Amino acid sequence: MTRYSIFSLARNAFNNHRDWPAAWRSPEPKAEYDVIIIGGGGHGLATAFYLAEEHGVTNVAVLEKGWLGGGNTGRNTTIVRSNYLLEGNAHFYEKSMKLWETMSQELNFNVMMSHRGVLNLAHSDPQVDAFQRRGNAMRLNGIDAEYLDRNEIQRLVPLLDCSDNTRYPIMGGLLQPRGGTARHDAVAWGYARGADARGVDIIQNCEVTGIKRDDGRVTGVETTRGAIKAKKVGIAVAGHTTQLCQMAGVDVPIESHVLQAMVSEPIKPCLNTVVTSGAAHCYISQSDKGELVFGGDLDGYNSFAQRGNFPIIEHVVASVCALFPAFSRLRLMRTWGGVVDMSMDGSPIIAKTPVDGLYLNGGWCYGGFKATPGSGWVFAHTIAGDRPHALNECFSLERFATGCVLDEKGAGPVPGAH
Repeated sequence: MTRYSIFSLARNAFNNHRDWPAAWRSPEPKAEYDVIIIGGGGHGLATAFYLAEEHGVTNVAVLEKGWLGGGNTGRNTTIVRSNYLLEGNAHFYEKSMKLWETMSQELNFNVMMSHRGVLNLAHSDPQVDAFQRRGNAMRLNGIDAEYLDRNEIQRLVPLLDCSDNTRYPIMGGLLQPRGGTARHDAVAWGYARGADARGVDIIQNCEVTGIKRDDGRVTGVETTRGAIKAKKVGIAVAGHTTQLCQMAGVDVPIESHVLQAMVSEPIKPCLNTVVTSGAAHCYISQSDKGELVFGGDLDGYNSFAQRGNFPIIEHVVASVCALFPAFSRLRLMRTWGGVVDMSMDGSPIIAKTPVDGLYLNGGWCYGGFKATPGSGWVFAHTIAGDRPHALNECFSLERFATGCVLDEKGAGPVPGAH
């Protein structure tokens, strides 16, 4: 760090950052854009960045009803991985993983990517077989995977209860060493700054209230800040996908559910990898601040509320304590909920819609954060060229009518989750 930047940090710290330069502009909406992206989370901002960076499309607006990263981007548990079995998912998420590996350099913004590894625990003979099969498929697809026996897991995660008397006996586990965590806010900030620098207008506090069409083609949007024309509109709004699609008369096979997460009080470093358990319905990692970050299954009802219920909290905490008895002494600091799109096969939709000029990015179920760069990269390609990239052809909306679904089981912390 240079002397100038040190003094700049000190000066702004003492004046409450009043003179701190803005990382991106706050322009007034123009009357018309080539492309409007609805949703100022990670996926929407990444799409705008890659539209400008990869395709030279800079007359773009990102419309966010609140503030950037105020939705699921700021409410997830930061896990990054590409440990998938099926070909379509494996190649897409591996592309995303490779983008994660160079993201800080590409954006010139530290997203704090930590390759600490992601470990899926096997608690039964069928799970052992399934994880070994998935690990073999991953390696055939060029993705790193290691199967660990119980002794190797005990050495990797000393606080994990690997005894014979535990509630969830551990028989082995599948490790992806390149997996890990990243700073969710930094991802939104980095993409926002990068998109803004390339001419994209990022407009906050601008809620879309309608999608305008003429003769079967999208012509723009109605917002709380007036009507805005556009040749193309992309939807990337996480849990509110069904509401936005209904504005354009498009029905999608998606339900919105609450997914909770929570953190403990901060403690000294004791967990240097991400641990997930499908049988226990939970996953856990330790943040850079020392907090244990964990979560589990969905609340069992449809909702657009960013809050959950105590039964899920109780279940997740009990599962974590069963796997890590030492953690039972810790205090729970806070909990929160995010609204997630649950598609009918557990895989996302990144595709054109039946309305010309309208494109959809949604249905991310349990794990949209890890897909952020890959999602933005292929969605930008789809919008710019009006056709999918080879990596997202399998994520079409039509697959639910034809039966060509990507029903992947056991790739996450809960059965059937990714």
